[in-house]
Amino acid sequence: MDFGVSFPQTQIGNDPAIMRNFVTTAEDLGFERLTLVDHILGAKDAKDAPWAVHYTIEYGFHEPMTLFAWIAAFTTKMQLVTANVVLPQRQTELVAKQTAEIDILTGGRMVLGVGVGWSASEFEALGMNFTNRGARMEEQIALLRALWTDELVEFDGKWHKMSDMGMNPLPIQRPIPIWIGAMEDVAIRRAGRIGDGWLMSPRTKPDDVMRAKIEVFREAAVGAGRDPGTLGIDATVFAEDRGPNEWLSEAQAWRDMGATSVTFRTSESGFTHIDQHLSAMRRLADAVGG
Repeated sequence: MDFGVSFPQTQIGNDPAIMRNFVTTAEDLGFERLTLVDHILGAKDAKDAPWAVHYTIEYGFHEPMTLFAWIAAFTTKMQLVTANVVLPQRQTELVAKQTAEIDILTGGRMVLGVGVGWSASEFEALGMNFTNRGARMEEQIALLRALWTDELVEFDGKWHKMSDMGMNPLPIQRPIPIWIGAMEDVAIRRAGRIGDGWLMSPRTKPDDVMRAKIEVFREAAVGAGRDPGTLGIDATVFAEDRGPNEWLSEAQAWRDMGATSVTFRTSESGFTHIDQHLSAMRRLADAVGG
């Protein structure tokens, strides 16, 4: 089934049995990817973005690397995709080590989705610079790829310096794919220039605005001497108060515009019980299978 599914971070709770059931159900139904949103800290209210009502301290966020290492033990097929890790909040070398380990544990199923983040308050609380996060992330991506592919690394960047240092073991994928989450044109161009794919903002629809942004992505790839046809574009379809016909129609509209993959998102859809999330996944799987 040519769909991924988003782990319902903010609604699934803390029961490992429930979390495991969601993941194994998704894989058994044929979903190809499991994506996971990242936040280290939550604020008292959505002061950094008016749409961020599901990203306050009231909502739980399981740590992606730890959770994926656990999920690796009981899955065999699904790709595990961070969507997105806020990379400029994290130590680059540690992210390289963690993702390499997950890639080994999964037999090469790790995909690192990264973004610059939007919460200035979270950056401040973590003691990280918010204003230079875009430039720092570009340097981080270069170092990650070096650490994943070279036994010994020489790196002389603005924020990272390394001489004859490396990781052991290296990941199975050398390098691990890096997809970049982006909403604004500057970040979309970054995805086209240096990403293996673009994770489009989930709060978008397949309309003329996004058609234009896909062109921004493609033009940036061409400008960097890359073939945009070799890069991925992932779109999101929310379950919401809809059914399989609407989900499949929207997914097809995204694919017609150039999306190479679609993620089904049951969170932020008005569901109040985990059974509703599971039911939505089953309904989509049945529709695709039918």
